[in-house]
Amino acid sequence: MAKQQQREKRSSSELPRHEADPAAGPVHWSVIESPVGPLLAAEQAGSIVRLNFLGDAAPDPEPHWVADDAALDALRVQLGEYFAGERTEFELDVRTVGTEFQMAVWAALREIPFGETATYGDIAEAIGRPRAVRAVGGANHANPVSIVVPCHRVIGADGSLTGFGGGLGTKETLLGLEARALAAGAA
Repeated sequence: MAKQQQREKRSSSELPRHEADPAAGPVHWSVIESPVGPLLAAEQAGSIVRLNFLGDAAPDPEPHWVADDAALDALRVQLGEYFAGERTEFELDVRTVGTEFQMAVWAALREIPFGETATYGDIAEAIGRPRAVRAVGGANHANPVSIVVPCHRVIGADGSLTGFGGGLGTKETLLGLEARALAAGAA
């Protein structure tokens, strides 16, 4: 428990940072209000590069980023539709930067259907690394584009809700939202 509290109290400077491509132009950021709290969003050259839950250990915008609400309008609209139970898939360009392993995990996360879940073991199997279950958890935690790259759909082998950067209550809320939307015929 003490180790978990230490991890949660890390400063934003200790968290992974987005590696912007200077050749791609400026990174634009905005805070998007949502039913699960404010989200820090960033885009570069039309691609979403970050979507994080703001909280005690949330990263701040990079110093060179430019505040620009309009640049994130498409994401803001699609998130609004998602939270209203009207959208089951995001139609956005997403660019993530990570190791080859992380990129494979994040691609596998995007294959988990709306309203369904997969275990860390399922993801490890899907990427051809069945023994890398713990590493899948680490890659899941490092996901820079939450919700759109649905790391909230990954659960423990026993079906329990396990670690989530936005908090387990948020994970439960997102999974419940998706279940209700499916029951109402959104998919």
